[in-house]
Order: sequence, then structure tokens, then C-alpha cells
Amino acid sequence: MASLSEWIEGARPRTLPNAVAPVVAGVGAAIALDGFSWWRSVLALLVSLSLIVGVNYANDYSDGIRGTDENRVGPLRLVGSGVAAPKAVLTAALISLGLAGVLGLVLVAVSGRWWLLAMGAVCILGAWFYTGGKKPYGYYGFGEIAVFVFFGLAGVLGTVYVQAGRVSWAALACAVAVGCFSTAVLTANNLRDIPTDIEAGKRTLATRLGDKGTRRLYLALVAIPYVISLWFIFTGFPTTLALVTICLLFPAARAVRGGKTGRELIPALRDTGLAMLAWALFTAIGLNI
Repeated sequence: MASLSEWIEGARPRTLPNAVAPVVAGVGAAIALDGFSWWRSVLALLVSLSLIVGVNYANDYSDGIRGTDENRVGPLRLVGSGVAAPKAVLTAALISLGLAGVLGLVLVAVSGRWWLLAMGAVCILGAWFYTGGKKPYGYYGFGEIAVFVFFGLAGVLGTVYVQAGRVSWAALACAVAVGCFSTAVLTANNLRDIPTDIEAGKRTLATRLGDKGTRRLYLALVAIPYVISLWFIFTGFPTTLALVTICLLFPAARAVRGGKTGRELIPALRDTGLAMLAWALFTAIGLNI
């Protein structure tokens, strides 16, 4: 039976910035539109956190029963390592995704934006079928697109819309930036896993692009948010502090550009996530000075 610390590690806490950053950026954009609501922001954050924990447990379960995680490098896999029964991990995934659904329903009900139920359903289905089902789209190179949409566009714009009832160009720019950061985290993860994914028959975008192509993709993705920061400054938003967060990315970019592999790439996931979170925070502040 897995210990509490193993369950926490299985939830992959290093990915939590991918859930927090969209809400932080969305709150900043909502404040700029005079639509801020603290309790709706909290609900949006809880939905996002529940969703990412759910998808992490769902991935652990689905990859584990397929045998994909048997030789995986990186954080503990509960099913793949044998420390937790597949049924227990499946239950944890369903509880987390169910909680995201219930909280999302509450958020939609209080906002009166009932069409958002469809978006929420797509997000939950996307979380499950990333590695679940007979033909998981994550095994066919579409994981990066899903992360960009769910933890970039949907996460940021959804947070703005349930508060302000509309979105702005600034909100869309934040959504693209956070989406690129989140996709970069996944890209670094899949870069690390290229050898084991090829062996397991998992055709991620990284295995299709190859080592060099994946490294170029990562560097392009982390550059885009800073181009957007420059655009914000050019259009009159004092988001200079967001540019400073590039310092947090230097170790990750150096590791990716320098050809690091395997466990040497694990810190790159953490540093990219922290840079994303800091960028979202400083950009949210800059949009409202």
C-alpha cells in the first residue's frame, strides 16, 4: 500500500504551476476588465488543481496497466512501480476529476454561463483520454495541443469569462503565453522520455520530431511569452518584471540546449513551471498598475 508521501509524489506536484498560472493570469486580466470576484477566482483555482491532479492519476493508471511506465525515468509512478493497486489509482483519478466537475458546475451555475458546461465536459474527457481508452491521443502526438488548449486558452480565458463576462486582447495574449509555457513543460517531459516512449510504442510529438527537433520546439515555446511581454510593454502595460523571470529559465534552457538527457532533464520541468508561475504573477500585476 502506498504511503501518503508516495500518493503526493504520484500526484506530480511539479506540474501544479500548470494549474495555478492560468488562474493567476486570468485573475489579472479580469481585474483589468473590472470584473474580479475573489470567490469565483478561488473556485476556478480549485477546478484547475483538481483537474491536473486527476489527469496525473489517470495517466499513472492508464500508462501503468499498459506497461508504459515500467522503465520510465522521472517521478514515482504508483501503478508502474507496484506501490499502489491500479484500482486505487483509478479511484483517485475519478474522485479528482469528479471534484473538478462538481466545482466547475458550481462555478457555471453562479456565473450563469451555462454553455461553459460543454467546455468543462471537454476538459474532463480530454484529461481521461490523454492516455486512457483504446486510442489515447497522447500516444499519437496530440498531447501538446491539448495542454495548450486546456491549460492555456481554456484555463486563462475561462477564468476571465466567469468573472468579467467577456475577454480582452490582453487576456488572449496571456492565454497564449501560459499555453506555451505549459506546453514547454510537457515538451521537456517528453524529451526526457523519448527512449522509453519509443520502446513502449508511445508516439508522442517528441518521438516524431526527434531529439533535436524537440529541443528546438522547447526553446521556441519558452521564447513566445517574452515576446508577448515586449508587446505588452509596447502597448503601454508596465510588465517589465515579467521579463526578469527569464532568469528562472536559464538553467532549463541550458539543459535542453546543451543536450542533457534522462534524469538531468527533471529540473528543467520544475524551472519551466516556476518561470511560468512567476511570469503569470508579474504580468497580472503589470496589467493593473
